Formats: sequence, C-alpha cells, structure tokens
Amino acid sequence: MSLRWMLYGANGYTGRLMAEAAVARGLRPLLAGRNAEALKALAESLDLEWKVIDLSDAVALREALREIDAVMHCAGPFSATCAPMLEACLASCTHYLDITGEIDVFAHCQSNDARAKQAGVLVLPGAGFDVVPTDCLAAQLKRDLPDATHLVLAFEAGGGPSPGTAKTSVEGLGKGGRVRENGVLKRVPLAWKVRYFEREGVQRSAMTIPWGDVCTAYFSTGIPNIEVYMAVPPATIRRVRRLRLLGPLLGLKPVQEFLKRQVERKVRGPSNDSRERSATWVWGEATNARGQRVARRLRTPNGYTLTVDAALGIIERLAQGDVPSGFHTASQLMGASYVTTLPGVERTG
Repeated sequence: MSLRWMLYGANGYTGRLMAEAAVARGLRPLLAGRNAEALKALAESLDLEWKVIDLSDAVALREALREIDAVMHCAGPFSATCAPMLEACLASCTHYLDITGEIDVFAHCQSNDARAKQAGVLVLPGAGFDVVPTDCLAAQLKRDLPDATHLVLAFEAGGGPSPGTAKTSVEGLGKGGRVRENGVLKRVPLAWKVRYFEREGVQRSAMTIPWGDVCTAYFSTGIPNIEVYMAVPPATIRRVRRLRLLGPLLGLKPVQEFLKRQVERKVRGPSNDSRERSATWVWGEATNARGQRVARRLRTPNGYTLTVDAALGIIERLAQGDVPSGFHTASQLMGASYVTTLPGVERTG
C-alpha cells in the first residue's frame, strides 16, 4: 500500500535527521510543525510538501490528519505534545507513533488502548532509541527465561543530547526516579541505586534513571520488577544525588523555565561527526525466583542514528499493510529481534 504519513516536528533536531533519511530511503512524508520558515527551507531542500500546524488548534490538526494514514511525532517534550496529537489521531483514525522516552507518556498512550482499537489505529510510542533497543532486549530476555521476576536494563550513550532530550531531562529532575516493583510504578530518589556493568573488560558505574522501559518493558514482558540504569562517571552520580536536597524546588515553574532557557542557549545536539564516532552499549539481565539469571548485551550506533533507522523501519512496516490496532510496544509490533536487524547493531554477549 502507499502510506501517506506526516513527520511532525520535522524542523527539530531529530525530525530533520529523519526527514533527510526518509528521502534517502525513497519515503516522502508530509513535513509539519509550527515554524513556517524552517519547515519551508527544509521541505524545499528535500522536495517535500510541508504544512504549518499548531497542536493547540485541535480543529485544524484533525482536519490536517484526515488525509494522513500515520503520524511520526517528533516534537517534544511529549509531556506537553503527546495528548493533543494522540487525540487528533484517534479522532481522524490515523496511526500514532512517536519517539518519546517519557514514562507518563507511555502510560497515557497505553491507557488509550481500547479507544485505539475502536478507531482501528495503532498507537506506538517510543519508536526510537527510547526504547527500541532496550525493549527488544527485554523481550529477548523474557524469551530466554519465561518465568523471570526481575529485569535490569542499562545503557551507556555517547555524543551528547539534543535540545529536546535535554529539556525532557530537566522536566525529570523535579519528578525524581522511577522503578517498577511488583507490577506497580514507584517513585524513588534520583540515582536511587548504583551498580556496575562491564564494557570491554572495564567496570562502568551506573545509576538508576526514570527511563521509559520501567513502563514499556512491563507491557512487553509482564516482568513485575524493573530497574533501568545509565552508565555515568562516579562524579556525575554524586552531583545527581546532591540534587535531592533541592527536592520539589526543581519542579517549580520558574526553575524549570530557567533551566530550559539554558538548554536553548547551550545545547545544539551532536554533530554529524560526533554521531558517527560515538556508539551506545546496552546491557540486560533477567532473574527468576530460583535465582537463575540470563544476560544479553548489545552495541549500537549513536542513539539519534538508531532512532532514525528504527522509526523509519517501523514506518516501512506500516506501509506493508495489515497493521494491528491498539497500543503496542516496538518489540510487540516488530518482534524481539528487530533491533538486531538495524544497521550497525551487534550482539556482544
């Protein structure tokens, strides 16, 4: 089938990368967003159609989606942008995909499973680095150990964040950490636990973070206890733990606005050269009640490179037709081995 799809937030850091890669694959999305000048320049350089749409205009948004089969939503922070786009997709019977890594956004999307099935549309948040590699690894570990009760995932990423990712991290400072215990999401302090993972014979320190898999891996695997770690230097762990002293102050609107202005001023996202030179390491382990343990490890390209490849691979899957309706994670739609089919991904253990 010929898939008519919209790339919303196309003029953002990841959106621009995705637009360029889409054209290289022979895909022709409608570019959309709020910045007319940036959209026009990008669309003309790629010979694509474009449209200015503000998510606050629900009527215009729904009208624009009437002729669209699927949306790849790349405009974060998704805590603010997911709900209006998802509502419009449900109303216009348009498949919804995004590249979020935000726990509350995943939970919101899953809570609309019944509505999505009624509308006959797929709802798949987290179509990029957040959370394709870790979600697929979780599904593989569940396959290796079907009675697993505990799941630990971890990653070490190089290259630095995009502006959108940095702003999302700022929002997370005021919310603290998250884990899943006995099937229930639980708030914990920042850098709640610390442990080590081995990379190429070297021990890497890591701290718990509120990564999307705390939500999605439960939907993918049913494993009731989940923790996600990010490998960072010990000094970073100490700094994050000191932030606990600020507590609720970090969530105050003036503080959030100040920190996000700093992001806008200082963060530009990794350069092409930085993305090409940096890689990501992913660890996963599952254990059962008897203490049996299985583990897997992956090495992937830079997270933004993987996001583009993973998301466009899912778009190509939708173009094949026979798309299931309702909420799905990446591994549920594409299979547990999907991540290993992406360019530059290799299993290392």
